[in-house]
Amino acid sequence: MSRTHNPCQWLPVLFLLQFFHTLNGDVGTAAQYPPPYLPTACFGGDSSQFPSSNLFAAAGEGIWDNGASCGRQYLVRCISAEQTGTRVPDKMIHVRIVDYAGAIETLPSVSGTTMVLSQTAFGSVANSTAKFINIEFQQV
Repeated sequence: MSRTHNPCQWLPVLFLLQFFHTLNGDVGTAAQYPPPYLPTACFGGDSSQFPSSNLFAAAGEGIWDNGASCGRQYLVRCISAEQTGTRVPDKMIHVRIVDYAGAIETLPSVSGTTMVLSQTAFGSVANSTAKFINIEFQQV
């Protein structure tokens, strides 16, 4: 007995799938660090390394890749934090790696994170009073 399939039977399912967000990036943690930002492990004392937006980061051990991460760019968004109301909903930023978290001049708010964001970058995706946040990030 042959059974025919109606291609339209899947339309309601396909319609509903568009409302679910799929993760395309990796998940990690981020801290923040204050100035001074120079010198950096990637570009030394060259201040032109910093984007004019001040959206930059230092790479943690997990993404440092022996310095190969210098200059890489990532999309970053806060997905959660210890305190409710910390994250800025639906806000994604574009950061450039300019340093190694293990060699930054000033202490980060928390050690051992995937990224350490500049104060401007951190404040763009979360309340700056948070010590660290959970992030989704994707290299672009």
